[in-house]
Formats: sequence, structure tokens, C-alpha cells
Amino acid sequence: MSESGPESAAQRHHAVRGLGTGAVASGYEHRSIAVDGLRTHFLEAGAGEPVVLLHGGEFGASAELGWERVIPALAQRYRVLAPDMLGYGDSAKVVDFTDGRGMRIRHIARFLAVLGIESAFFVGNSMGAVNLLADTTATNPLLPVRAMVTICGGGQIQANEHMRALYDFDATLPAMRAIVTALFASPAYPADEDYVRRRFDSATVPGAWEAIAAARFRRPGAPTPPAPGDRPFERIRIPTLVLEGGADKLLPRGWAAEVAARIPAAESAVIADAGHCPQIERPDAVNPLLLDFLDRQVRAAAPAQYAHSG
Repeated sequence: MSESGPESAAQRHHAVRGLGTGAVASGYEHRSIAVDGLRTHFLEAGAGEPVVLLHGGEFGASAELGWERVIPALAQRYRVLAPDMLGYGDSAKVVDFTDGRGMRIRHIARFLAVLGIESAFFVGNSMGAVNLLADTTATNPLLPVRAMVTICGGGQIQANEHMRALYDFDATLPAMRAIVTALFASPAYPADEDYVRRRFDSATVPGAWEAIAAARFRRPGAPTPPAPGDRPFERIRIPTLVLEGGADKLLPRGWAAEVAARIPAAESAVIADAGHCPQIERPDAVNPLLLDFLDRQVRAAAPAQYAHSG
């Protein structure tokens, strides 16, 4: 159990999100822009160096569900942008059977270009983290990543009932409860009817199931994507923090240290009593780590920036 005690997930959620959707009530503003003709919804808060938050890929995921307990803390010192990736939240529902990951990476790159952002810190959870690792190990990366934090993305997903729950969602409440069970260490989350319903509602808006289920299919003869451990992590030359949930039901113990050992400028940490989404379950532990890591990158760059300006 986390240090927050027996309060429900819904109570913890409302304590952060408030009653409204604007900046005053929730600590962030909802915005939408067109990126190459596609509606792109995102949350924005704060000022300063930009930090881009990339949510997970499970049915029902969204920027708000993934980052509502992180944004207010980071926004005290940074400009925070948390987009709904294509197919999720309030962004356009696009079905891609050939390269869904590449499609979403390209879309985020274009999203930032439209906003005029040429360099940013990135934080990704689950699919968002894997997308960051996929791009930063690519021959020609697209994202303007200055430094990154990957949360529960990079290890080999375990073949168990929790993995199957992520893939077998049939748009029913029991199936969504199974997903929530898979994501969190604490049983309070699947027991919280309001929280399960909130994720269910996000997963069942028109077009959402189709956009996310497309990842199940691959054209016959198409190359098999590399296993997480087969990525050339040695190519990553930016500061990287790899975070592991100590009670993650989907990833093996110790994967974060193994990945970090292969990245020249990486460090790792384990979040105790947290499942696959530590930033939701243990923001009390995750947010200080994020701020410490980001602040160190800013301080490290300050002498070089001063010398250049002089």
C-alpha cells in the first residue's frame, strides 16, 4: 500500500483535479490545435523550459488520466505539455494497422513543431516511454529530446493474465476493471467504481476502441518489431532516468537497472509499492524524482548557456 492510506482512488483524483477543467480548478488548461488536419488535444500549465508528458497505451488512457497528479508539481517550475496521442482522449481517432507507434511519434514531433518547440524534456509512461526509447535509438530520431524519463517502459512485458487483460478489452466494465487491476499495485483502484467508470468512458468514446485495437493486428509478412531488450540503447546519448514500479505486475523485477546500465548517461530508481503507473499511484515519490532530475539538467546547461551568451 502507498503512504496515502485507505482513501479511494477517486478521492485522491478529486483532490488534485478539482471540479472544473480550467487552469484555476485543476492546475492546467485544456487546449486543442490542428496538427496536419488532425485534432490534437493537450493539457498545458506553467512557464519555463518545456516538459512533454507522454501517456500510456492501454485502453482508456489519456493525458489527463496519466498525468493529472504530476502536472501541478512540475508546472511550478516548468512549462508542461501533455498531449493526447492519436486515438486517445480527445485527440483524433486514427486507425493504423502498419505502424501505429511510428504514426504517434511522428504526430508528437509535428505537434511540437506547430507549437514552435525545438527542444524539450520528455517524460513517458508505458507506451509513452517505449515510444521515447524507440525514437532515441532510431537512426534518424524525430523528437527534440533534450533529456528524458522513462517510467515502466523498456522491459519485456510478461505473458500473464495481466498482459492478456490489456489486449482483451471487450468494451465492458468487468474488462476495464481487469485492466485497472493490471496497472496498479493497490486493490483500491479496481475497487473504486468511479475510477473504473472514468477509464471505461475514455475507452468507449466513438473510434477509441478501433484506434487502439489496431495494434493487435499486423499485415502478413510485415517484420516483427524488436523485443524491448533488443533495442540499441547504447545509441542514447542524452541524460536519462529510468523508473520502475516495485510492484509492477507487467514487467520483471530489475529491468530498469538493466536498461540504464546500457545507456551511457542513465540512472535508475525503483518506486516502492507502485505498479505500472507510479506517477498515478505514488506521485509523492515520483514528483520529487522528476523535479530533481529536471533541475539538474537545467543547472548543468546553465554554464554553457552563459558562456555562449557572453
